Amino acid sequence: MDFGFNLKSTANASAWRLLPNRWDFVAFPMIICMIALASVGFHEALAPISTLQTQAISLDPANLPEYALRTTLRMLLAMVASLIFTLVYGTLAAKSRRASMVLVPIFDILQSVPVLGYISFTVTFFLALFPGRVIGAECAAIFAIFTSQVWNMTFSFYQSLRAVPRDLDEVSRGFHLTNWQRFWKLEVPFSMPGLIWNMMMSMSGGWFFVVASEAITVGNRTIVLPGVGAYLAAAIGERNLSAIGWVILAMTVVILAYDQLMFRPLVAWADKFRMENTSSGDAPESWLLDLIRRTRLIHRLLVPAGWILAKAARVPIKLPSLQGVKLPLNMRAPAPSTKAGDIAWGAVVLALTAFVVWKVVSFVSTGVTWGEVGHVFVLGFITLIRVVVLIAIVSVIWVPVGVLIGLRPALAEKVQPLAQFLAAFPANLLFPVFVVVIVRFHLNADIWLSPLIVLGTQWYILFNVVAGASSYPNDYREAATNFQICGWQWWKKCMLPGIFPYYITGAITASGGAWNASIVAEAVSWGKTEVVAHGLGAYIAQTTADGDYPKIILGIAVMSLFVTLFNRLLWRPLYAYAESRLRLD
Repeated sequence: MDFGFNLKSTANASAWRLLPNRWDFVAFPMIICMIALASVGFHEALAPISTLQTQAISLDPANLPEYALRTTLRMLLAMVASLIFTLVYGTLAAKSRRASMVLVPIFDILQSVPVLGYISFTVTFFLALFPGRVIGAECAAIFAIFTSQVWNMTFSFYQSLRAVPRDLDEVSRGFHLTNWQRFWKLEVPFSMPGLIWNMMMSMSGGWFFVVASEAITVGNRTIVLPGVGAYLAAAIGERNLSAIGWVILAMTVVILAYDQLMFRPLVAWADKFRMENTSSGDAPESWLLDLIRRTRLIHRLLVPAGWILAKAARVPIKLPSLQGVKLPLNMRAPAPSTKAGDIAWGAVVLALTAFVVWKVVSFVSTGVTWGEVGHVFVLGFITLIRVVVLIAIVSVIWVPVGVLIGLRPALAEKVQPLAQFLAAFPANLLFPVFVVVIVRFHLNADIWLSPLIVLGTQWYILFNVVAGASSYPNDYREAATNFQICGWQWWKKCMLPGIFPYYITGAITASGGAWNASIVAEAVSWGKTEVVAHGLGAYIAQTTADGDYPKIILGIAVMSLFVTLFNRLLWRPLYAYAESRLRLD
């Protein structure tokens, strides 16, 4: 009888654990809404492309919720694609010496190419891939947003892989972990805090290019996708200030939503990956993460997925050994065969580079004189000076602020939504203010249009510094307190060396983004009033409007050259110094 009673109690307890609790009833509607959003978006993407012509963008605020949902879905899909690209591209660039010879310079060039440049080359491809369907235009828009999100995420992951502490790497090798196991058990967790903060910046920075991605022009044909960006473009075109106010409100709601539903849970979850020996006194929190942990049925449904992922990370897959850029101290010099392979690989890379340069020069020379080339280089130097000065100014401002926020998780939780909103605030909304003020007071456009260049890119520095400060080991902070290190000595010996690699990551992406933003910021208009500053960005914008492709290619090529040389001569040496001298080992 006792055995039967115990068996019955055990069965009842097992059945009870499968029943939902009150937290499940709160979480289930949220999950259902997410599934419904994805299904509706997929259904509308399969509609005939002719429906876009019959569904003109309406400035009625009642349509904004639908537009906001469609824009948010595009940005989330672009974020997923950016994350996959980051894991693959960043790993190859960081761990393969030969791949890095090609991938790192290509990365410098790609982040300097304007988003509009990508659209002009990819729209035709996606429309031909899905003929007669909205999904072709949707893919083109998602790809455009992807190009605005992916670069800082990739470089953050690349920087983290290069900065993995040597003692942890040696421990992983001591446990005979394969490359696959070490990647998922050490390198990805170590990079997670910085990667998540850069994902926030990418999501917010994507708003800057939403207008261009949702209003696509192919020849004489314009395809407008329903979304917040298209709504904003229509409002600016009609000079409707009340509609712009509704856009700002909709953006605020969306930013608060993905802060609470995605990024804050990720920040709280990633806190366990902090590299320290003592626990943080004030860990970040998330009500959504706490809700999921308190659920009964949903939690049990997620357990199998977590178990599968954990088992997949532990599978001893022996991937081909990449010739890592970061070599152990006791490794001997490369063998002669390796040197010969490097020389052959370098020759192939140089040959391909020479071929590409020859093709570009051949195309550009058909419509450009040498005098024009010299003029474009002068404009490039003007934009270079503008970018350098602005990056220096915003660095002085945002580095101390970022450290203040990163060392205080409670403050970071309060500031995070505001920072995301400011980072997402499109510079297009400030064009009327700048145009009216410059024209009214006869100001110098070369000076007063410059703030628009870093309006969106300055946040790369802030978010990366916050990530570096939040990842700073708590035991290091306690040691500095015990030794009474304070004031400027604390900044010089403790904090600045700790966040310097993160700052360099933010400065590189902010610099590349500033060059990209110059195309929009150096030539602005409000209605029929236009204000133009001298610079390479204005040159590219004007030649694009004129459809002069040789000059467009010349402008983009010169901008790519300036960005690559600037990175090679300034940022890369600083990054190498941070990697070799300022590691938290």
